[in-house]
Amino acid sequence: MTRMISTLATLIATSVAGAFTPAIRNPAYGAAPNYDDIHTVVVIYAENRSFDNLYGTFPGANGLANASEAAMLQLDRDGKPMRGLPAVWGGLSARVPQGAPKAPASVTQGQTEIFLGSFNHPYDVAALYAFATGADTDPRAYTNRDLYHRFYENQMQINHGANNMFAAWADSGGLTMGYFTPDPRQEPPLWKWAHQYVLADNFFQGGFGGSFFNHFYLICSCAPYYGHDGINPNGGANPSVSVVEPDGVTLTPAANSPGSALQGPPVFKLSGNLTPDFYAVNTMQPPYLPSENALKGEPAQRGVDLTRATTLVPQTQPNIGDLLSAEGIDWAYYAGAWDFALTHPPHAAGISKANPNFQYHHQPFNYFAAFDPATPEGRANRSAHLRDAGVTLVPETLVDSRFLRDIRDGTLPPVAFYKPQGTFNEHAGYASILDGDRHIAAVLTALRASPQWPHMLVVVTYDEFGGWWDHATPPKGDRFGPGTRIPALIISPYARTGVVDHTLYDTTSIIRFVTHRWHLPTLPGITMRDTALAKNHEPPLGDLTEALDLK
Repeated sequence: MTRMISTLATLIATSVAGAFTPAIRNPAYGAAPNYDDIHTVVVIYAENRSFDNLYGTFPGANGLANASEAAMLQLDRDGKPMRGLPAVWGGLSARVPQGAPKAPASVTQGQTEIFLGSFNHPYDVAALYAFATGADTDPRAYTNRDLYHRFYENQMQINHGANNMFAAWADSGGLTMGYFTPDPRQEPPLWKWAHQYVLADNFFQGGFGGSFFNHFYLICSCAPYYGHDGINPNGGANPSVSVVEPDGVTLTPAANSPGSALQGPPVFKLSGNLTPDFYAVNTMQPPYLPSENALKGEPAQRGVDLTRATTLVPQTQPNIGDLLSAEGIDWAYYAGAWDFALTHPPHAAGISKANPNFQYHHQPFNYFAAFDPATPEGRANRSAHLRDAGVTLVPETLVDSRFLRDIRDGTLPPVAFYKPQGTFNEHAGYASILDGDRHIAAVLTALRASPQWPHMLVVVTYDEFGGWWDHATPPKGDRFGPGTRIPALIISPYARTGVVDHTLYDTTSIIRFVTHRWHLPTLPGITMRDTALAKNHEPPLGDLTEALDLK
């Protein structure tokens, strides 16, 4: 079995002089870009929204109006068109984020069955609420409910690019086909930024499935590897290995799985954390604190239970942080509530004015051996690069933190990632769209006022689709992705003002830009992706310069 290069030293040793090749510039945009115009790159990584889910009605974008009937018409598990969409299994509870207006009554499963059973196409989620409650509500203000967003299920929903089996393989029934439209009386905060700068409408998530996996694609374009023949090396329970059909994509249904999506959510023999060859593709926990698998007892954070089946072994693949550090280029991963998570037990509630709902599997560098706090090198790396962004109580008001101070003082490192705390990351089930939009807009406003703004590039994107349908066919790449299309905003003084950019991108396009800008070696996962795209006769992925005017 072919493995990714396991260490940065090996990667650099095998790089040859002159291996750096600038991105090919589209002739329509002029000559090769001058990457040196950008001194600071900031990546804001939100959560779990497909492009059509949030921007399907954005003017000039490849949105819902461009969706083919074949992509909208959902097929049942037998491959035949459904007579209507399935109910939302378990109903739809409109939980209220702190400070939001009063929520409407919850929508029952029976009400969704009546509403969704009458058609088979995408719909405005507000219409479902209005049908069930008789009230004019804005569901963007509520957390709604979560949906499947897993590695194999995502591929089964995409159905070889047809995107017509999202409802068939969803645990949320017809909710997957919902989208959110802006209040016509008030444009969403991030829509305003999209109008002013660049909205990319052909940007896909780097890997299939969920947040854990796509945070790895953000920093290394790699699949985390468990190895050990799937056996826990620490003597605990073994991680679950998915039971997959010979095609390598389709999960094997259980005997009690309903034959039709109209009868209930699917049941599989085993949709596990690992592939049959032991890549970790669904949520695992970091081997270092903070981790959901922290040892119990006092003090609250005294180590990680390495015997848990869901604790990932330390990773050693090269990532973009390694490449930057090797060249003496500073970088940081700022996480909302990072210090809070280090001093409180997992999912702490009631011990602060606001529970930030910190998500441990959204911290990708914390899975890597280079950040082992038990070693001097690991402690130094953590201190230098894993930085706190504080606990924010109000979406529009940024809390005083290392992140905010670095923005205001003009001391952001050349490459900075920002991960909002859970309450403001837009993840269905525990965060609202509007709170996330307001928070990210506040961060963008602060960045635009920073001394570093004149030479800054900001990318606002989402880790993955969150289980929501999208009509655009993902490019055919390697076994790990790309997955479903997601929103991306490209914001900079060098942005092509007020443009919808149709260039083909995925999450790895961010790494591509950083690699080209600082003349770094190419990560193995980037090479693997490019080779697969070429083999499948797909166009190459852009590196974001197509959205910029760099002369």
